[in-house]
Amino acid sequence: MPGRPVPSRRTVLRSAALTPVAGIGLAACSPGDDGAVPARPTAPVDLGKDGEVAKGATKLYRDQNVVVSRAEDGSLKAFSTVCTHAGCPIKKLEGTKLVCPCHGSEFDARTGEVLHAPADAPLIQLPVEVKQGRIVASPGT
Repeated sequence: MPGRPVPSRRTVLRSAALTPVAGIGLAACSPGDDGAVPARPTAPVDLGKDGEVAKGATKLYRDQNVVVSRAEDGSLKAFSTVCTHAGCPIKKLEGTKLVCPCHGSEFDARTGEVLHAPADAPLIQLPVEVKQGRIVASPGT
């Protein structure tokens, strides 16, 4: 009765030695302590006073994982700052460029577009409005 070939002792030991290394590599790519960073808010988020984002400016709300920009015409745009590559929260804004700390992806904070790989999908756009003088981002669909 033909069976599967028996692996050599060397193959078994090599596999056993590499298993923990693979686990460490996967852990290094995880987005946070618990591995779960929502890509968008789960409920409307009050980001602050309407005047905090001037025309032509961009503001990163690190604790809420949201970036807001205001165009010269006064309109607002908001994006989730959870990287579309590996789900890492982006906490660095350089001018209008968001830089992911995990693998170096870069995004335009005004459009959400990818500026530098490894990410290949734009940031998730969030509905944003001014309510009673406050900037509020919503989860959207």
